[in-house]
Amino acid sequence: MPHSGTTASRIKNKMPRSVNSVASRARRKKILKRTKGNFLSRKNVWTVAKNTYEKGLTYAYRDRKRKKGEFRALWIQRINAAARQYGMNYSQFIGRLAKENIGLNRKVLADLAMNNPQAFEAIINSVK
Repeated sequence: MPHSGTTASRIKNKMPRSVNSVASRARRKKILKRTKGNFLSRKNVWTVAKNTYEKGLTYAYRDRKRKKGEFRALWIQRINAAARQYGMNYSQFIGRLAKENIGLNRKVLADLAMNNPQAFEAIINSVK
């Protein structure tokens, strides 16, 4: 008794399997090019390289967010150091700025503290 996969039915439905190997190879080459410089198999073994690349993208996304917090912390440290030279700590300084409705952000205040101490001193004196 012939089974369902007879020669006749196989010949009738014979068509080459369609695979877009050009695009597949290009996609793999793109990832491998981006993992160039990694250690050992992370640069040339497809599955390892792909995982490395994808994990790197997640780190990049996370650290773009983290970078903002790190800069804010740096600005706060600089403002605190500069304010303490005039007998006021960071918390008191920011509180008085808010009370006086002086709308300078931390980035600008830190820049003034570092690069223009006279202007920073004028701000300190205006809130004392």
